[in-house]
Amino acid sequence: MSAQIVKYRFTVDDYHRMAQAGILSEDDRVELIEGEIVMMSPIGSRHAACVRRLLHLFVHGVGDKAIVAVQDPICLEEHSEPQPDISLLKPRKDFYAHKHPGPEDVLLLVEVAEMSAGYDREVKVPLYARYGIKEVWLIDLEAEAVEVCRGPSAAGYRERVIMKRGDALSPRAFPDITLPVDEILGPTEE
Repeated sequence: MSAQIVKYRFTVDDYHRMAQAGILSEDDRVELIEGEIVMMSPIGSRHAACVRRLLHLFVHGVGDKAIVAVQDPICLEEHSEPQPDISLLKPRKDFYAHKHPGPEDVLLLVEVAEMSAGYDREVKVPLYARYGIKEVWLIDLEAEAVEVCRGPSAAGYRERVIMKRGDALSPRAFPDITLPVDEILGPTEE
């Protein structure tokens, strides 16, 4: 008879208690994905520059119509609290001081991938779809592409479009904002 291996799935409350107890620190680059504490990839210079460009573009583009959050937690459910690179959130006067935003608060999530495109595409994007995040952009710096995912369902996103240099896109929640893919990706290396 073989022993059955049972994995313990951490809850968001467990995860927060670990931080309060000093087991996890603010400097630990981790997030809670389906009950597992997952180490995030280090942020490379291209990744950081892309996030800064997006922050600049979104802050100027949405103004007071959304809160632009950078690498802040989104509480999807009791076992998942990812930290997407950029979130556009419904405005709230308290700026979500009393609890992290949930799926119903998200207008757009953006994941920037310098080395983690496969993981983001296979794990995080389907997770966002299952919890009803209306729109996700996966910026794949290696492929120089932006995958636009819309129409969430339990099986994934029903609409996936790949945008390349020369294309432009708009968040569904803000169709009046047009972002050229070239501005998102930044200058090409020469």
